[in-house]
Amino acid sequence: MILQYLDFERPIVDLENRLDQLRRVDDGTDRSVREETGKLEKKIAKIRKEIFSNLTRWQITLLARHPNRPYMLDYMNLMFRNFLEIHGDRLYRDDPSIVAGFAELDAEKVLVIGQQKGRNTNEKIRRNFGMAHPEGYRKALRVMKLAEKFRLPVVTFIDTPGAFPGIGAEERGQSEAIARNLLEMARLETPIVVVVIGEGGSGGALALGVGDLILMMEFAIYSVISPEGCASILWRDTASAETAAEMMKITAPDLKKFGVVDRIIPEPEGGAHRDHKAAAEAVKAALVESLAAVRSLSVRQLLDRRYAKFREIGRMKRKAGGA
Repeated sequence: MILQYLDFERPIVDLENRLDQLRRVDDGTDRSVREETGKLEKKIAKIRKEIFSNLTRWQITLLARHPNRPYMLDYMNLMFRNFLEIHGDRLYRDDPSIVAGFAELDAEKVLVIGQQKGRNTNEKIRRNFGMAHPEGYRKALRVMKLAEKFRLPVVTFIDTPGAFPGIGAEERGQSEAIARNLLEMARLETPIVVVVIGEGGSGGALALGVGDLILMMEFAIYSVISPEGCASILWRDTASAETAAEMMKITAPDLKKFGVVDRIIPEPEGGAHRDHKAAAEAVKAALVESLAAVRSLSVRQLLDRRYAKFREIGRMKRKAGGA
């Protein structure tokens, strides 16, 4: 994988390159080189902390889309065992942009579903950049029904710019497929835990996003529309996307405050793209705890809690002493 960097990461990258050069020439005998290496390591840690503790919402949006960020299958390989993929919606075809199947999380059998963007050009085209067609959502629903039948918890990974808006997708019922998933997930009689790992874009994300607990990576985003899409509607200018991102409040802390997500999963220092293994360990720990929290609930309790959770999102509340 070719490492790529965002503009605001450049000061860190330049210092890391300098540090690598020093380490290559350090044979362990030159005290001045060791001292310089130590100073650089402290400087890198300081600058990284300063940058990543003061990110704008637009910078977080860029991190959520980072080309080196771990995708659904990366988490699958690092967290789960014995994955058995299921293909096709039994109506039209298989949609590779959504991956679904049975797996084991430690000793627990689960059903895993997620969007996969693809790394290289061929893979991106095959996966349609993580933008699902209606048959992808129907495949996801078919697999969720299997989980319900076998009483297995469902884990979904969200990472998509949105559902595919092409003519063919519309002709095959894109909006109906998304709406059907919302309805069926709301009343699915098995636990559902949702993890937003990158982009949570529009109805394409929400079609996998109705769950008992919603987790979100520290530098992920989740929104009804992309900042560029919002800017093109409000100002007819996608160059205003940075302003739109600030106004839309699409980051994990924003959404935790609004009650849209239940838990923020911290990322490795510098973002998940810097350390896939550490990111997967954090996600796995959060998933194990979340599944334990909902596993013991009865079906009635699950459905009542799920209904109440989504009814509460967006509810207007009066301040104490207000009119």
